[in-house]
Amino acid sequence: MAEGVTERSGADGRSGGATFTSAPLDGRERRQLDVIRRFGTVGALLLAIGSLGAGAAPVYNPVWGLPVFSLFPRMTTVSLAIAFAGVFMIVLGWLGLGRLATPGRARMVSLPQMARTLVMWTAPLVLTVPMFSKDVYSYLAQSEIAARGLDPYTVGPAEALGNNDVLTRNVPTMWRETPSPYGPLFLMIGRTITRITGDHVVMGIVFQRLLALFGFAMIVWALPRLARRFGINPVSALWLGAANPLVLFHLVVGIHNEALAIGLMLVGIELALRRMPRCGPSGPFPPWQQGELLWYGIGATVITLAAVVKIPAALALGFLGVMIARRWGGRWKHLFVTAGALMVIFLAVVVLTSFGSGLGLGWMSTLNTANSIKSWMAPMTALGFGAGGLGIILGLGNHIDAAITVSRMVGTLLGPLLAAKLLLDSFRWRLRPMIGLGAALGAVLVFGATVQPWYLLWAAIPLASAAGNTRFRMAATAISAAFAVALPPTGTTFDFRTYQLPYAYVGAAVVVVTALFVVRRHIPTRARLVSVSVP
Repeated sequence: MAEGVTERSGADGRSGGATFTSAPLDGRERRQLDVIRRFGTVGALLLAIGSLGAGAAPVYNPVWGLPVFSLFPRMTTVSLAIAFAGVFMIVLGWLGLGRLATPGRARMVSLPQMARTLVMWTAPLVLTVPMFSKDVYSYLAQSEIAARGLDPYTVGPAEALGNNDVLTRNVPTMWRETPSPYGPLFLMIGRTITRITGDHVVMGIVFQRLLALFGFAMIVWALPRLARRFGINPVSALWLGAANPLVLFHLVVGIHNEALAIGLMLVGIELALRRMPRCGPSGPFPPWQQGELLWYGIGATVITLAAVVKIPAALALGFLGVMIARRWGGRWKHLFVTAGALMVIFLAVVVLTSFGSGLGLGWMSTLNTANSIKSWMAPMTALGFGAGGLGIILGLGNHIDAAITVSRMVGTLLGPLLAAKLLLDSFRWRLRPMIGLGAALGAVLVFGATVQPWYLLWAAIPLASAAGNTRFRMAATAISAAFAVALPPTGTTFDFRTYQLPYAYVGAAVVVVTALFVVRRHIPTRARLVSVSVP
């Protein structure tokens, strides 16, 4: 894509979408891109260095025994300042890169240039200590439970492994007694990792990160392909859906299994639509020709495997069914037939995976394990806190727990109802199915009992491949940048040591402001956008 690019595709993979054309960056813009790349890479290196003392390190931290490196755990405030500086520089570099990847620019970054930038920023992050979350230690402990032949869906790490076990000691206290909320495919892979690494925590982290990087690679592979199919500039989709700091911080650095689940989901959608023609609902050939049915089945199987890692991916089957039903003719009978076929595939894959793994269907009863956390980030939980607090102010007594229970019940109903409405609107073509999928995932997760910053990726990544609205892009950019800096890199709270934060923030600000002063002449400005023709 070094030369100008013209793309034309429809919202469900057929013709009728927008046309966009862009030329390569000129000499000045290439220099700007080079500075942005180096700025973000320096930020990634700082984050990697800061993680030695400010990351979510294991209890038995091997860094303590290494010359020079052992200084960082002893200087927590300095490490925090270095880590915060890295976070801010990556976010600012991403925002600067976005100015060169704005859809409608006369000249914009090419796909190879975006890919190289992504590699430069990701490479240092692969070497970091886990940050922003300690979930990876739960993965290791629950995988060990499965490897010992116990049921991770009925016992937690403390009961199964013992409180003194090296893997249990790394699991946050609130999760030591809880069973696993993850699907059998993920634990089956984790069990294999455990058999290779044993109770060696560092090697377990390395293999879990390789698994997350595999999922990240699937996201990078699928995003530009889906974007072309849905009429979105692939460079813009890769910028918002893969180079996004939330993705880098929580999938690569944080090693969340959302990487594997979302990656499989996107690959499944792309494979399912691989042979779908781009010439109207009926196409040049009937749907049973050109191998379409086979690819539908393959895609649905891969999506179901994503759901057997984390269940929200199952929503993608509904919106895939809408696209297939419209391909068959767009009538209700086509939707029911498609839904029935996809349900058979879903149930078959779930049963085979669950019993083939030896873990059974117990995971179905532990999907709400995370609901034990009362987080202000979850709107419905926050509403319950607010209502209960108001009751205390009015002298009605402390009914916070009851208020949270009621508000969560409302959210549990509201999320699926909104998802069903979006599914119906997509079938009636009031909404593009891929946009409906992103919005539905967002509704279900945001109205859920618990919300974490990385949950937003379930909505942001699919929407990046199909939503080209400028206001959506601006909103997604602002939300991603805000949440990227919202979670402390340590993965824990700063109880009894909040005094460290002002010093760390001031130190980070000095570094970042100095860096911005050095590169001030190479910061890209907003370019005039060319008109986009819509046939």
